[in-house]
Amino acid sequence: MDKLLNEKELKALVSLLEDEDFEVIKHVEGKIISIGNEVIPFLEKEWESSFNPTIQRKIEELIHALQFDYLKFRLQEWVKNGGTDLLEGVWIVSTYQYPDLELSFLKKEIEQLYYEVWLDFKKDLHPFDQIKLINNTIFEKLKFKANTKNFHSPGNSMINVVLETNRGNPISLCILYILISQKLDLPIYGVNLPNLFLCTYKTKGHQFYINAFNKGLIFSKSDIENYVQQLHLNPMDIFFEPCSNEDIVKRVLRNLIISFEKLGDHYKSDEVKQLLNAIGNDHSSN
Repeated sequence: MDKLLNEKELKALVSLLEDEDFEVIKHVEGKIISIGNEVIPFLEKEWESSFNPTIQRKIEELIHALQFDYLKFRLQEWVKNGGTDLLEGVWIVSTYQYPDLELSFLKKEIEQLYYEVWLDFKKDLHPFDQIKLINNTIFEKLKFKANTKNFHSPGNSMINVVLETNRGNPISLCILYILISQKLDLPIYGVNLPNLFLCTYKTKGHQFYINAFNKGLIFSKSDIENYVQQLHLNPMDIFFEPCSNEDIVKRVLRNLIISFEKLGDHYKSDEVKQLLNAIGNDHSSN
């Protein structure tokens, strides 16, 4: 915490949040936010001990502003560092709704899913047969499935909610598929197809596609070509080739924007747009 401000001085600042002068309030809010994330525990204590609804509301807004700024910073740092850890990227996105969510918790959850798949997995099988084994474990044994009833729910873009409910949209189910498969040392990646996110199994001499939203249904390249043709689009490499983890996280953010807009929550959709713009905006959504 800022050495220039002790607890007594912070309490005095918080008390000014109900000042009638708008300029005073703005100055106080700016001063508190300038301290950074380390002031949040103090603000939480002040919220609990306050019986003033105005101050409580202002404290809630300040905590959210601090958490949002920190989320944006972490997302930018993740991209700057190469976006190598997909789970970390989608965890950062999930902290928008669940700021107390721990990455270590998600790692344990994914590790458990990997273990369940590994028990039935056989390395010496043809790739198609390997995928069938993975599909059987994820979609039949573990009961992960498409959330068709609430397709546009924001929870579909939150990896912790997907793990808790066993329901997801195309990209979140693909993310689980990728995380588990890559722990099995399989060459499986995401593919940024318009209106539908897929996985691809790709080696130098072998490539096919996997639809995690449809229980791991396998597609050929010609199936994808037909799909693109039905959409009246010109074939592009990005419709067939693996995309980056950064592309995946951007698409998750775009899906979140659509989810909040459909709920009429324009404040949250605007905030997620800020996150997307902070790391660059391109391509389509599910």
